[in-house]
Order: sequence, then C-alpha cells, then structure tokens
Amino acid sequence: MADPIETLEGWYAFHDFRQIDWTSWNVSSASERKEARNSLAMITSGWNQAEEAGSGSTGIYQIIGHKADLLFINLRATPEELMAAEMDINKSQANRFLRQSYSYFSVVELSKYLVKDQVDPLALPGTKERLYPRLPQTQFVCFYPMTKRRQGTDNWYMQSAEQRREIMKGHGILGHKYRERVTQIITGSQGLDDWEWGVTLYADDMVDFKKLIYEMRFDEASARFADFGPFLVGKRLSQEDLVTLLN
Repeated sequence: MADPIETLEGWYAFHDFRQIDWTSWNVSSASERKEARNSLAMITSGWNQAEEAGSGSTGIYQIIGHKADLLFINLRATPEELMAAEMDINKSQANRFLRQSYSYFSVVELSKYLVKDQVDPLALPGTKERLYPRLPQTQFVCFYPMTKRRQGTDNWYMQSAEQRREIMKGHGILGHKYRERVTQIITGSQGLDDWEWGVTLYADDMVDFKKLIYEMRFDEASARFADFGPFLVGKRLSQEDLVTLLN
C-alpha cells in the first residue's frame, strides 16, 4: 500500500448553482418579482455580514451557458452553516423562480506534498490565509471538479509517495507561472461529493483560465493522472448587480 500524504483542512465550501425559471418570472406579477428580489438581497446581505465578521466568505456570479444562471459560493467553519445558507435560498420567495442545477460540497484543502516532514505547515507564511481565504474580487470565476485516475499503470494511488511528490512538484512549478494572473482555491471532497476535488479559479481575464488549463494538460499530473468534470465559468456580481439582473 502506498503511503497517503497528509492534508490540512480549513473552511467548508459549498458551490450552489441555480437556473432562473424565466418563463415563470415573466408571467409573475410585479409585486411577486419585487418580493423575490428583496428576499435575495436580504439573504446576501446576511452572508456579507458574516464575511465582514471574519466568519466566512461569499461570492456571487452570473454563469455563462445552459448549465446554470447563478452561482453562490459560501465558505464557512461548519457544514451546518452551509446547510443554513442553502436553506435560506430554498425557503425564500426567490426560490419559486430558481432551480438548483448543480452543487458541490467540499472543504478547503492543502496537501503536504512539498512540505518537509520536520516543518510545521501551519507556521509557514500564508498557510492560514490559504485555509481560510477571502474569495478574490476578480472579474471572473471558473469552477470544475476533478478526480485522480485509477487505471492500470496510470493509477495515482499506486504510485509511491516520492513519485507523487515529484509529479506534484512539477505541477506546482507550472501553476506558479500564473500566480500574478490566476488565483486558485482547492477544495477536497473525497467522501463528500462525487469527485475528489473541486478547483475554483479567479482571474480578471477569462482567457487566462484557458491558457493555464491548456498548458496544464501537458503536465504529467494532468496528462496521466487526472479526469475532469464539467467546467462552469462566469462573472462576479455585486449585490446590486444581482438585483439589477432581476429587474
């Protein structure tokens, strides 16, 4: 049995994708639409207060394409807080016009692949900020789930810890090239959702997502050992933008 690499966990994460039922929206009354807008504004205001208090972080995005219209990302200290955030929407007046098209539950994760055994990773600069991040205020977001492959000789979990460490070292060097343009938050989901990790990328130029992910395809960690789920991309919305979208 190959030795597993220890991980550090931070805030729990919930990616909540919603589609707007525009048909129902367009035939509803002005008062019903106003109630829906007000209920969403009240919910997101509460989430923003949690962020200001340092007890979590929130991001709201308009998603491109048929997979979803909106994405609500919440980071919190406990699963119960994320359940409450999800139920806030489910019980709101706005939910009569919303359909949950996809969701992803995970926890912010840092692996110890590149940390020497005698070093306490929590003592390293930036570790706590990475485990308990404030979601970046960039223009665009890209989310996708992924799993390490388990096929024949391309079985990630049958590689030795040293082999995996070397592969991830090269993977990290490649990603580091984009550090000024793309921010990445990795969340682990083994036993929590259908895939093993969720990857959320943030940038001010959506083309940077394409360039980074394309170049990563040639890296051994991706070329041999990675399987990817759907990609969902979108633009950040302020609370005012969200209300404007529904006006």
